[in-house]
Amino acid sequence: MDWFREIDSYCERLSPAYWAEPINAVTNAAFLIAAFIMWRRVRGPGMPLAKMLVVILVGIGIGSYLFHTHAQVWSALADTAPIMLFILTYIFAMNRDVWQLRPLYAWIGAALFVPYAALTIPVFQLIPGLGGSAAYAPVPLLILIYAILLSKRRPDTARGLATGAVILIVSITFRALDAPICMQFPTGTHFLWHILNATMLGWMIEVYRRHLSRASQA
Repeated sequence: MDWFREIDSYCERLSPAYWAEPINAVTNAAFLIAAFIMWRRVRGPGMPLAKMLVVILVGIGIGSYLFHTHAQVWSALADTAPIMLFILTYIFAMNRDVWQLRPLYAWIGAALFVPYAALTIPVFQLIPGLGGSAAYAPVPLLILIYAILLSKRRPDTARGLATGAVILIVSITFRALDAPICMQFPTGTHFLWHILNATMLGWMIEVYRRHLSRASQA
């Protein structure tokens, strides 16, 4: 594998230069801002996984920045790996602390995301215009499934998850629109994916934090 092969995936990039995607690069600060806000909110006992999610959120921002400045194979991995880690960690947290599963079963449930994604991504790829964003589409679907299943048992948490899913759906929509409207909007819309995705990830940590707080007061 050529780790330094150039990748040109977004409307804003017109050359392999470091600052070829200035808006896409700078808007990764949204992830760091979300992480800063949430780090202050997850202080206190009983929040180790919430703190870990915040640290991973920082990694998402850094990895995405590297990809939108270097745009090579190695930086693409730096971009996607923290996202996958966040997903798996969050599912584990939900399974363990919301569904009250034992840690082993919670991890098994999280690991099942991989075959779930492998089965659903090809289905989402059939949707016209979704393109490469189909790889992210299984996530809001899974969040909505969790929200529906928790609607009676944990209604507050379910509403929070549903809100996060809606934000992510809008975020994915802007990601998918980046190439199709490039001629009309030269900067593209990928930067809105960053801003909305950062908002959504921060919110999802907040949903988890609120659940832990309610559980500790019960």
